[in-house]
Order: sequence, then C-alpha cells, then structure tokens
Amino acid sequence: MRIVLSNIGTFGDINPLIAIALELKRRGHVPVMALPGIYEPKIRPLGLEFHAVRPDIDPTNTLMVEMIYDVRKGTERGLRDFLFPALRDTYEDLFDAATRPGRADLLLLGELNYAGPLVAEVTGIPWASYVLAPLSFFSAFDPPVLPMYPRLARADKTVPGMGRAIRRLARFVSRKWPQPVYDLREELGLPRGANPLFDAKHSPDLVLALFSSVLGQEQKDWPENTRITGFCYYDSDGGDHSLPPHLEEFLQAGPPPVVFTLGSAAVLAAGRFYEHSARAAMKLGVRAVLLIGGDPRNRPRQALPESICVAEYAPYSALFPRAALVVHQGGVGTTAQCLRAGKPMLIMPYSHDQPDNARRVRRLKVARVIQRAYYTPIRVAHKLKVMLEEPRFARRALLLAHRLGRENGVQSACDALEELYARSRG
Repeated sequence: MRIVLSNIGTFGDINPLIAIALELKRRGHVPVMALPGIYEPKIRPLGLEFHAVRPDIDPTNTLMVEMIYDVRKGTERGLRDFLFPALRDTYEDLFDAATRPGRADLLLLGELNYAGPLVAEVTGIPWASYVLAPLSFFSAFDPPVLPMYPRLARADKTVPGMGRAIRRLARFVSRKWPQPVYDLREELGLPRGANPLFDAKHSPDLVLALFSSVLGQEQKDWPENTRITGFCYYDSDGGDHSLPPHLEEFLQAGPPPVVFTLGSAAVLAAGRFYEHSARAAMKLGVRAVLLIGGDPRNRPRQALPESICVAEYAPYSALFPRAALVVHQGGVGTTAQCLRAGKPMLIMPYSHDQPDNARRVRRLKVARVIQRAYYTPIRVAHKLKVMLEEPRFARRALLLAHRLGRENGVQSACDALEELYARSRG
C-alpha cells in the first residue's frame, strides 16, 4: 500500500511516525512522510519519500516556543497563532501528498494535523488517526490534568462526576478556537461536522493509541476502534545511535549520572533550568549530564566541575540506560524512553500533555514532580537525594521496564494498519 503519514509538531510527535514508516517500508509498503519541511534532512537519508507540509517550524524562534509552552495559554496560542492561520496551506499540501504522483491507499494522521480529516473526507481515502498520550482522549472516567486548571485533577477521585465536569470545562473553554476549521469545511462544501479538537480528529475506523497500557488503560468513552499498541520508539540521528565521544568517555569514567534534559521543544524555553540543575548536582555531589540542545544560552555560566558533562544532544535510548535518574519536562517521548530504560524520574512539566503524563508516572511510583516555579537548586537537590537514596523508585522502574519489554508498539501499529488496508479493499 501507498500510505501517507502526516503530523505537525516536535520530534516527540514525529519520531513515532518515523518508526512506523520504517517498519512499513521493511514490509514492502510505500510510506510517504508529509511533514513540516524542517524534517526533510532527517527523513530522506532513511530512504523514505518526503512531502513538505506547512506550516514549517523554526527551531530558532524561541519566542514562539515560549508562548506555546505557557502553562495557561500555551495550547490555545499553539492552535490559534500557529496551526490554524496556516490551515488552508496545510490542507493544500496534504491534498497534494495524498493524490500526487499517485493516489494514497491509506492516511495515518496525527491529531495536530487538523486539515487531515478534511483531506480524507474530500478524497474518500481511508484513514487512521493516532495519539501519543492518554490526555488526548479527555476521558470522563480517567480525567486528564488540564494545564490551565491543574488543581481540578486532585478532586477527580473524591468528587462524584468531576471527570465529566473537567471534560465539559475543556470543551467550553476552547469552544471558539476551532472556528477556522469550520470555516474551511464550509469553503469545501462540507457540513460543519463534529468538534475538531475532541471528536473529529479521531478516525471512525482505527485510532492508534501509541502508548503503553502502563501509562493509560482503555476507557469506555474512548473512540470506537481504538487500539493500544505500546510505545513506538525512535530517536536515532540518521540511523546513528552512538553517543558523542566526550559523553561516552564521561560515562565510562564513573558511576551512573543524573541526566537533565528538556526534550526537543521545551529546551528552546529552558530559562534557568540548566543553571539550577548544575547547582543542584554540585550541591548534592553527584555526577550529571546536561543535554542543553543547540541554544548557547542554555550553557551554564558558572564554571563546572569535571563531575558535570555538557552535551547538545544524545540518543535517549543509548544514554538513559546508563543513568541513575532522569530529570525532564514530561513529554511523552521522553517519558517513554525513561520507562523503557527502567529509570526513576523527576519531572518539571511545562504544558499540553506534560502535567498529565507527570501525574501518571507519579502514580506508578517511579517519579516525583516539581513545578517550574519551584525549580531551585535547593529543592531539586532535596528531591534527588530522596529518590537516589530510596531504592523503591529504582526497583519499581525496573519492574515497569520489564512489562514494557513485552510490548512491541511498532509491530502492533503496523499490523493494525495492514488490517485496515485489507478491510478497505474488501
């Protein structure tokens, strides 16, 4: 089959698609990656077809990232100021990818590509959707943490009907956001349709939940035809999983360090995270790795001892298994790699799904959570000391890693897509 895989987002949103595309190619199918142009240099060396989809992402625009990761307004601004103004462009680009040079047999669409369901409806091409975290389902029976109203989540187990109230609140607060989607549907001669933010983003035929049942279990108000596959891991750079030489040398020279990272997007709005992290590590007397990304402002200004190693990037799959503990922002991709490596976590969430992911792994007893406003060297050092000295965190993390080892998210996702393709042809 010729299958177009498309989404708009960070590497955390795109890497699972790459993993699935590579497996589909291995099975003899023709995957076409319809993504923002910034990903083309990463995709083409893998031997995959690439089709650029607007809006593109500017990794140097830290102001945009800071706005998107604002706790109270981040999600709204990401949609209304970034995705929706380019909705018509996204539709045109994805339509081209789905119909030229040959018509696609199937579409696999991420929830941030709000033009995707419209392309599927206009062309009649069968489609599947995917989500990366339980938050995306907004279940009343497993209510999420809303970044702008985090305290509501504390009452979901004690106040009857709180889950339904949280779901209604989310729909009410965001009721005006998707108007550009409704406008484009009208322009295309389509009926108004279901709510794009909560309902229309899910395919009626197959919804892939690309996370482990360890993180979230199926609920009775999830969309029909949802399949939990397990995590789909991919974090290599053009197929290279090796660590930078100086980091490899550092890891071999002493005991496992604490790793501090902010993923691929929050790292552009790091603030004083790395400075405070370095001071916490020095205060505690532990070895540490700071993954600072490409922004030179993230490099701590103070002189660092030999016990702290700074690197711009390292594949998590190669680094995390050699860490003692990981401090991160709570993105689902980073969280998945920590669970896979069997490592405890200290999470400092920003926005979107991160506060909800943080609460879920805390409930699994493998993590503690610290809010950004309280991320100071003294507080971080205290939390790290407790976690490093209390063996139950490490034991529990290893048990969960063993459970995840029995899952194969990529294989399960590709099996489901092949089944959908067979049904569409029969």
